[in-house]
Amino acid sequence: MADSPAVDPAVVAERQAAREAKEAAAAEKRAARLKAIEDEKAAKAEAKAEAERVAALGGLKKALPSAAELKAARDARYAARKARKG
Repeated sequence: MADSPAVDPAVVAERQAAREAKEAAAAEKRAARLKAIEDEKAAKAEAKAEAERVAALGGLKKALPSAAELKAARDARYAARKARKG
């Protein structure tokens, strides 16, 4: 190795700049990927919360019948009693 040619400083600087650019691009790509993963998790959590909210509201709607539904049920019971008594 003692007989190897001298290293040109311009070549060394060029290679170092290329290596740093490559590392910076990889870091940027990693950061973008991590942000995409975080965004996806946030979207899933938001969708889950929205689904739970809709389900809770849907459950309330089923538990609390409207006035029209109450009247229809009352009329059905009345009609059934009348049919039994003949």
